[in-house]
Amino acid sequence: MPRRLVSAVVAIAVACGPTAATLAGTDLGSGEAPDITLTDGRTASPLALSSLRGKVVVLTFLYTRCPDVCPLTAERFRVTQRELGADADGVVFVAVSTDPDHDTPEAVQAFSRAHGLDRNWHYLIGSRSQLAAVWQAYGIVANPDPGLPTVTHTDAVYLIDRRGRERVLLRTDALDEVLLSDLRILTAE
Repeated sequence: MPRRLVSAVVAIAVACGPTAATLAGTDLGSGEAPDITLTDGRTASPLALSSLRGKVVVLTFLYTRCPDVCPLTAERFRVTQRELGADADGVVFVAVSTDPDHDTPEAVQAFSRAHGLDRNWHYLIGSRSQLAAVWQAYGIVANPDPGLPTVTHTDAVYLIDRRGRERVLLRTDALDEVLLSDLRILTAE
């Protein structure tokens, strides 16, 4: 085979070979995720985000009395845990409260039970000032709606890799399409 033909075949093989998988969502540039320490409402124990290094972390912001998006997000997490199969042990789902006045340990436990979240699941609560510092670190706005039992808050799901780096930001309306595939990419790294 002439040398030019061999070079052309090699170039085509390289160009058509496997490509690195790309994460969906907004690329966050792989900076270190802001560390937080709050109380896990399920166990009443403090939990630092940095203590989860070595696992992929799915970090979101919810409240237990939410009538719409938060329950759907929790359900998506439950389904994703099941779909991950053997990779599920490498992923931890973490929710941070956006409603410090009503997200009590009892409310968190009931919410977690209602959505079948009991494994690799933490629902972090704290005082308004503790939570406000976390919201600020992650660019979250959380405001109680006057006269209503609802909280308007930023729709955000952060994916943090095993080394504690923020990789992508997802919106909850896209979780069905991209969460599982992004987690498979991150657990394989």
